[in-house]
Amino acid sequence: MKNWIRLPNSEGNCIPAKDGSSGQKLYQREVGRSGFRGPSAQIYHRHPPAGWVTFEGPLRPRAFTLGKLSAGPACPLQARRVLFNDEMELRYWKTETKMHALARNADGDMLLFVHEGEGALFCDYGHLPFRDGDYILLPRGTSWRIEPHGTCEFMMIEATGDAFGLPDPNTVPGGVSVDPMRFTLPQIDDAFRAQQDDAFWEIHIKRRGAISTLTYPYNPLDAAGWEGDLCVVKLNWRDLAQRSASGQNVPPAAHCTFVAKSLSVSTFVPKVGEGKSGMLRVPFYHSNEDVDEFVFYHRGEFFSRGEIKAGMATFHPSGFPHGPHPCSYQEKMIEVPIETEEVAVMIDSMSFLNVDETIPAGAEWKAYVKTWEKAEETL
Repeated sequence: MKNWIRLPNSEGNCIPAKDGSSGQKLYQREVGRSGFRGPSAQIYHRHPPAGWVTFEGPLRPRAFTLGKLSAGPACPLQARRVLFNDEMELRYWKTETKMHALARNADGDMLLFVHEGEGALFCDYGHLPFRDGDYILLPRGTSWRIEPHGTCEFMMIEATGDAFGLPDPNTVPGGVSVDPMRFTLPQIDDAFRAQQDDAFWEIHIKRRGAISTLTYPYNPLDAAGWEGDLCVVKLNWRDLAQRSASGQNVPPAAHCTFVAKSLSVSTFVPKVGEGKSGMLRVPFYHSNEDVDEFVFYHRGEFFSRGEIKAGMATFHPSGFPHGPHPCSYQEKMIEVPIETEEVAVMIDSMSFLNVDETIPAGAEWKAYVKTWEKAEETL
């Protein structure tokens, strides 16, 4: 852990007031290092930090509707790539077809997030049913396939050359980490044994981005048993959601769920209102100077994001302030229910991320960068 230079201090007027009660509107922006796990500062501006008039260049914020991407291919390791760098890949895969070959990623651990659908996953360790909202962690080198029950959509996150683990509670706000007892493991059950046969089966192996194929005269998912402390595991966002009770602190809106060397995966879960009023506070602008931020919106109405709907994703590179859209500050939006139903997956990458520019133009919301332009007149 870096020995940051920390000099706690306060200067000038540090009371944000959006209703003009202090005689001057101030807009709060948090500047943070190391994914806000390092030192941070709250700066109070006279004008909205995201109230730009124009935005030019490759740093611009991006938004995508991943559900518009075409279905397929048959091999999930070749699914549509969305973001990438030397230490991670993010792909999006839509399928309604039973896999007739196995997949094995030799480039790193694979984390699947099930956005839509349900079905069964078969792997070296057995049979694992899945549903929407599940994370499925596939350790590097695991052979697997799925049998969807209808159309399924998956977000696939690869920790290239690395492995996913759990966050250190000492680095998580509130010291809350994932309880390993909440994970579900595959089982060698009747369904797993029933899929074993003596037909020819292929394993498609991805290594350094290239696919190699092994062919067997039988199904390689033929385990009779296993033991040890390495396994495929499953966790649903519903297992992270918490409810407040009288006398308890409000649970966090975002749980850091999985970490690798240069990235973290967090889950935004339904959040109760804050304070005695039970109202949800509009989040402030922020500048996260050490990470690129990608958010996939899984379900619900997104309080701070206006026209962003479930199935969409936003990408905010580090280097510019961003935050709630102006509509979040309108009176009708402040009177929100005491509990939200927002569920999202956030990826913070310490290494610069690249957008795969082969994404079809119809899947990107080109005007997203303009959604903050009238910030000052709206707030």
